[in-house]
Amino acid sequence: MREGQAGHLSPRSTLRDLLHHPAFAGFGPLLLPWDGRAYDEALPLLKIGSLLPYHTEVHPETVTHALNRMVDDVNGGKPVFYRFYDEAQRQDEPDKNRTGLFYFRGKPGAPFAIISPGGGFSYVGSVHEGFPYAAEISRRGYNAFVLRYRAGQGAAVATQDLAAALTYIFRNAQTLGVSTSGYSLWGSSAGARMAAAIGSHGAAAFGGAQLPKPTVVVMAYTGHSDHSSDEPATFVVVGERDGIAPPAAMERRVAALRKVGSVVEFRRYPNLGHGFGVGTGTPAEGWIAEGTRFWERILRERD
Repeated sequence: MREGQAGHLSPRSTLRDLLHHPAFAGFGPLLLPWDGRAYDEALPLLKIGSLLPYHTEVHPETVTHALNRMVDDVNGGKPVFYRFYDEAQRQDEPDKNRTGLFYFRGKPGAPFAIISPGGGFSYVGSVHEGFPYAAEISRRGYNAFVLRYRAGQGAAVATQDLAAALTYIFRNAQTLGVSTSGYSLWGSSAGARMAAAIGSHGAAAFGGAQLPKPTVVVMAYTGHSDHSSDEPATFVVVGERDGIAPPAAMERRVAALRKVGSVVEFRRYPNLGHGFGVGTGTPAEGWIAEGTRFWERILRERD
């Protein structure tokens, strides 16, 4: 390791190690789920699942692997965090300081994905439903952003943050090294509601610029039912034992999307409840790769 480089985290590292890690200077608290919470900094990452009450199948090894990907990028001189609200906007509304984009680079000029984690709009589960997704998607060559949105203010504010982040990426695509053609929106639980809302109605409906709709929306375990007459291709996953977003609710939306002519793939996994993330060690393991292949197929068919 060269002088000045920051070391890797492990499941035995503590929240203190994470929050004060030099790779995350200036934005460390935004890695964690809750706004305004005083954390027990002695808590080991082995127990990080205790911070995510709406989530299951939280694997510390998966969490730290994705965090260490960002550490490696910072050590390689690549910024991993971007503010999508400018300084004046953040001064006018200080809660916008709790937002940002974490960037996992793929191939220069490749399409991008934005991932909106869940948390019931009470917290943002990036460590489980954001960074691990982005690490896998970027490993496959695509550029991936994880959205840190404002929690505790409901769906409308969170979706406004997604629209603002999408607008920022479009306006800074050349600097970021991404293509704006064929982008996808991914979301889990509350985050899936946000992604689907932009897919249905566009960024401008939520305060963003007038932008093309996503080519693909990837939705994990949400009860979201709204749809439009012009829906993007959609990939859907849920656990058959999900008591928060029952499979039947997702199946109704899948049927509605197919009725308006959208291409949809639906996966229902046995013996799984809500909030399983990448599904490490479960029947859902590998679904991020499946969702990425679906996106690739739609891109090919569009071209």
